[in-house]
Amino acid sequence: MKRFSLILLVWLGCCFAWVVLGTSLVARTGQWSGELQERVHKLWGPPMEQGPPGASYRVKREKTLTTTTTTSDGRVIETPVTKMVEEPVPIPLVSSGLDVHLDLEHRRKGLLWFPTYAVDFAGRYAFVNPDEESRMIAFSVPLGTENTVYDGFEVRDAAGAPRDVVFRDGNAEWSETMPPHDRREFTVKYRSRGTATWKYRLTEGTGQVRNFRLALATDFARVDFMPGSISPSRHERQGRGWRGEWTFESLVANAPIGIALPERLNPGPLAARITFFAPVGLLFFCFVVAMVAHAQDRAIHPMNYFFLGCAFFAFHLLFAYLVAHLAIAPSFAIASATSILLVTTYARLFTGWNFALRVMGSAQLVYLVLFSYTFFWEGFTGLAITIGAIVTLFVMMQYTGKVDWDQPQLRRAA
Repeated sequence: MKRFSLILLVWLGCCFAWVVLGTSLVARTGQWSGELQERVHKLWGPPMEQGPPGASYRVKREKTLTTTTTTSDGRVIETPVTKMVEEPVPIPLVSSGLDVHLDLEHRRKGLLWFPTYAVDFAGRYAFVNPDEESRMIAFSVPLGTENTVYDGFEVRDAAGAPRDVVFRDGNAEWSETMPPHDRREFTVKYRSRGTATWKYRLTEGTGQVRNFRLALATDFARVDFMPGSISPSRHERQGRGWRGEWTFESLVANAPIGIALPERLNPGPLAARITFFAPVGLLFFCFVVAMVAHAQDRAIHPMNYFFLGCAFFAFHLLFAYLVAHLAIAPSFAIASATSILLVTTYARLFTGWNFALRVMGSAQLVYLVLFSYTFFWEGFTGLAITIGAIVTLFVMMQYTGKVDWDQPQLRRAA
């Protein structure tokens, strides 16, 4: 019992070391994530959001305002004043046909990957003047205002003639006269860049959208839709990419269309999760090695377990710092090979090569390497480890079922 208590003490000491290492990884990742994200946004652009264009004309109307004055004796006098004011009157957007293409490129900063993209946008819009007289219509296309770059931005009419636009207060603006009940079409095109998500607002607030079509193509197949966004009317795989289409004849909505680009496995958070889980792997390893050694009447000193625990810790320490300089796969392979080499070459000195390779090497391969590798399978880690634990229990029960625990060198008769 004293031997097992000392082994437990060694395990607790290793747990403390892993907590310290995991906490430092979380701190390193969290400390830099906000700053790194800001750098990426400045270099490549923030998450992009495009809204529909607007069109309106201005009319003069009488408006009664109330002015308030205070007399010398403290009385408040309200006086109605009639003024002529100009107010904008919007005209309806009757048709929208959009074609968007996203090209994904992951960029790494520190211990984090960021999904950046290039976007090709082409939108064909139509407005109608509903009045019985000609109006000077002011058109505007909303644009991003912070760290956003537009390449090849142009506005053309239905005949392909360019429109001279003025960029003011985050909008591209121009004006033209529309006869009564005239329908005016124009196309907006540009190339830009962004990070993480792309979104299109159908309306400002809750409103009606008529004759709307958006065709979105990507060069990646794993597409996620942003929470609260509208799903496509139809979608399909297209080679290595994806294509979706949103088509509405008449829709009242306040939800946008939004795409979240696929994330790559981030080295920092991955290394932290593997490190925090390490005590479970070491516990399984010590359990299996102790049971097999006890069944074979082998005495492994707690000091040996201490060095074995240090060899386990070497995997996580080496992996945590390798991923800052190498890709995840070679970092994982180098750390795994180093730790297994440490364990087997050390264990053969007091157990022999047979036990060191067959028992300790195999146990370390399962409970360190494979258990850690399950964190590459997002969503299946818990299931994989549960299956491993059940298989371990089965094997140990079958292996030790005939062992006389009072005399481990003897086996009970069947």
